[in-house]
Amino acid sequence: MNARFKSDSAYLLAYFAALIAGGAAALSLPAAMPPASGGLPPIDALFTATSAVCVTGLVTVDTTAFTRFGQTVILLLIQLGGLGIISFTSMLLLLPGRQLPFRRLGTIRSFSLDGVEHDPRRIVAGIVASTFAIEAAGALVLYPLFRREGVAAPGFAAVFHSVSAFCNAGFSTFSDSLAGFRDRPAVLLTVSALIVTGGIGFIVLQDLALRLTGKKARLSYHSRLMLVLTAILVAAGALAFWFLEGGNTFAGMGAPDRAANALFQSITPRTAGFNAVSQAGLRQPSKLLTMVLMFIGGAPGSIAGGIKVATAFLVLLAMIRRPNQWGELNAFKRRYSTATVNAATSYFIKAAFLLVAAAALLSLVEGPRGADLGQIAFEVTSAFGTVGLSLDFTPSMGTAGKLVIIATMFIGRVGLLAFVFLGNSTKSGNLVYPEAELLIG
Repeated sequence: MNARFKSDSAYLLAYFAALIAGGAAALSLPAAMPPASGGLPPIDALFTATSAVCVTGLVTVDTTAFTRFGQTVILLLIQLGGLGIISFTSMLLLLPGRQLPFRRLGTIRSFSLDGVEHDPRRIVAGIVASTFAIEAAGALVLYPLFRREGVAAPGFAAVFHSVSAFCNAGFSTFSDSLAGFRDRPAVLLTVSALIVTGGIGFIVLQDLALRLTGKKARLSYHSRLMLVLTAILVAAGALAFWFLEGGNTFAGMGAPDRAANALFQSITPRTAGFNAVSQAGLRQPSKLLTMVLMFIGGAPGSIAGGIKVATAFLVLLAMIRRPNQWGELNAFKRRYSTATVNAATSYFIKAAFLLVAAAALLSLVEGPRGADLGQIAFEVTSAFGTVGLSLDFTPSMGTAGKLVIIATMFIGRVGLLAFVFLGNSTKSGNLVYPEAELLIG
């Protein structure tokens, strides 16, 4: 096995495991909960820490139940978890010979990186600086909006929600998430912008900055494709929710509020987890659409979870286009190599398998407790996509169910990435076996 992949997966797993363990220990301290609460049970401390580090947002204990110390711990875990995954993936994408096979397009090797720093320390510094700058800008916009609404400690709330939104975490210091702002388009649109910015990918953000400052003549193919696919998913989702929920959860809203909520509902599954309307109150088609968006997630090399839009794009392309004699796909005046398409397909299959396995395990432990298949499927998709949306099912789960979701969140954030690294062995790369005769279909 390639030692490089072994070390990559080991470092990644160790980093997140250490953060979760330290976070669970901090949340178990008496200072994290009000004295009258009796403290946080260990399973809930572990669940909350995992959800925060994996920037998921699923909770078994309302974030409002924590003290300011406890909420600050959660905020730090979100920030460290978000920066950890974006730093790790971005370094591997940018450094020569360190690409992520399943996360990049076939053109990532040749897409223009003029002016992009190759020094790992400067790459990390750029990521951290960009993250803090965007989060600070988001907090500055949210502060007066929260203050105007009479929110207690609007400064802390603004910082918390800006970090949570940019890191696509979905944690909120409000008991109803953002439902109290469903008729405040300015708040919903600000949070939506932070979610999209965090989910578009650091390379795309840097590419956009270089283009806007005139340092590049045009955006790379990767950036253009990610922006187009993101726009299509957001616009199509918003249009669908506009019509599906117009007479349901959006009933009684004026056109501006309805448009803002439809857009927000389309963006939050990718993969932030805030909600402005009750997810349990959505119509069945809307729940299904939300699950699809949660499974797809954001762009490669971003904080967002899911299988990523590049993977979904290539798998869909492989379904509708016939490969040429070399096994390559040609579309939109571009050629996608066999290795790239196979890597995306393999990643998709692994993700789907793990999702089904998680649903099966959760059905075994929560089915007898009264959970239906719809709740279970929605919950595991949200956990695997590190989204955080729920049909009000998470707090009622038993210990075994919580452990299943903890494992699903971890796998959705870092486990599958590590599994792909571990699966990239070069031991048999030069062997040619006899062709297998196998009927398909």
